[in-house]
Amino acid sequence: MEFDHSLTPGSELGTGEAMHAFMGELFPFNRSLTGEGVRSTLAALGRRLPLSVVETPTGTQVFDWSVPPEWNVREAWIETPDGARIADFAESNLHLLGYSVPVDATLSLGELRDHLFTHPDPELVPYRTAYWARRWGFCMSRRQLEELREGTYRVHIDATLEPGSLSYGELAIAGRDEQEFLLTTYVCHPSLANDNLSGIVVLAALAEALSAQPLRYSYRFLWSPGTLGPLCWLHNNLDRLDRVEHGLVVSCLGDPGAFTYKRSRRGADIDAAAEYALSASGLAHAIRSWTPLGGDERQFCSPGFDLPVGAFSRSPADAFPEYHSSADNLDFVRPEALLESLQMLLRIVEVVERNETYVNRTPYGEPQLGRRGLYRPVGGESSSEGALLWVLNLSDGSRSLLDIAQQSGLPLEELRSAADALEENELVERVTRAGLEQPSGR
Repeated sequence: MEFDHSLTPGSELGTGEAMHAFMGELFPFNRSLTGEGVRSTLAALGRRLPLSVVETPTGTQVFDWSVPPEWNVREAWIETPDGARIADFAESNLHLLGYSVPVDATLSLGELRDHLFTHPDPELVPYRTAYWARRWGFCMSRRQLEELREGTYRVHIDATLEPGSLSYGELAIAGRDEQEFLLTTYVCHPSLANDNLSGIVVLAALAEALSAQPLRYSYRFLWSPGTLGPLCWLHNNLDRLDRVEHGLVVSCLGDPGAFTYKRSRRGADIDAAAEYALSASGLAHAIRSWTPLGGDERQFCSPGFDLPVGAFSRSPADAFPEYHSSADNLDFVRPEALLESLQMLLRIVEVVERNETYVNRTPYGEPQLGRRGLYRPVGGESSSEGALLWVLNLSDGSRSLLDIAQQSGLPLEELRSAADALEENELVERVTRAGLEQPSGR
């Protein structure tokens, strides 16, 4: 198969500028663990992709977790002694502590300080949440906090915490095989551009691009609130998890930093594919070993599931100064970085799609390639059949083409062409993980 690296001419999200514009559309929504902000985000995705939205009701037991009440906000602000409104939710949804309970009260400045959160940078507003504790709070810059004067302050949070549901969006693209490549990101951050929206829009653009490609694997895309969203999806799909053969959690794809890949817990083909694609690109990148810290890969790779899921980003979530602050805005994210991230994900997918495992059907010595038109007609010169010989020699059913590429130093594309020629001449045959012959298409 050959991929169209132009990303489907005429596609809605096939350019960095288009993805950045889509981020601008999504930026104002008050995304959280639950609520209308998540649904509005999924609805916007659904206008571009045939998305299915799944609702898991409040109180549903999901492994060791329970889906909490749904949180929605109408307004929230602090009124100063002179009547001015500050930390206004209408101005920025970062001003409100996530999952704040409703309150309408007057407090002294000393009492109010216990409910205020600031960032180490005195000019930035932090992003903070309290999903599992019944409390309220506001976020503001440290400079603004230092300017507050003694007196009586009114705090007003018009919010609801009521029975509802947790929402996630899912999209399936069928390939020739039922085995799946799972691609997922989180949709639970409010107005943060790189650490949330970049993953949402790049994954949407990838789904759009793959929908126009001939695919071997089937692809499943998931947009869900962090941690609990993947757990709900896993809970709802226990009977089909054995189909997941590759997986990536993607996030933080719009900053100017180098690419970062974090390996899966179990060590899997997706690790080799991602590392090969990154290395072959010549672009700066870093490879991280598995740790039980990080994003949603923690759930997919938890011991009971141990799915083959790695994590792909540019600067990881905790590795850029703008992280979880008002500085992670639309100006921070670069259209060219979004496009480069999309193209790199497409390269990883292409490596996965092109990788196969073969068995040599004539393992006792080298087969005579010349009579099959696979060898140069005049001998004595330096060999140009290296890829053919590498595939023949290492195709014992245990090594994939990607394994052979890593050992030989030859490009995967060259080895795949050699394998296609050998298969056409019935010298090798493709195998599945179970060792069964794949349809060759002949």
